[in-house]
Amino acid sequence: MLLPAEKELRAVLARFAEARFRHDLQPTGYSSRELEDTSRTLCGMTGTQSVKQALAAADALLARLRADRCATGRPNQSLAA
Repeated sequence: MLLPAEKELRAVLARFAEARFRHDLQPTGYSSRELEDTSRTLCGMTGTQSVKQALAAADALLARLRADRCATGRPNQSLAA
């Protein structure tokens, strides 16, 4: 399985969190579709079949990327665009 780039994974996680928050605050047909779409994208990126699994896989992948970065001695780079 190809691993997603850290920046792309973080962007999808942010979109998912925003969609979840918006849907929880004021559920509409649009917010439901947006949440479904970002959930599907997150699951696809992580190779999982549920949001719970996808979030756990994303956490593990980000921890692995952070550990790899520390092991190679690369300085911590800002995530700001």
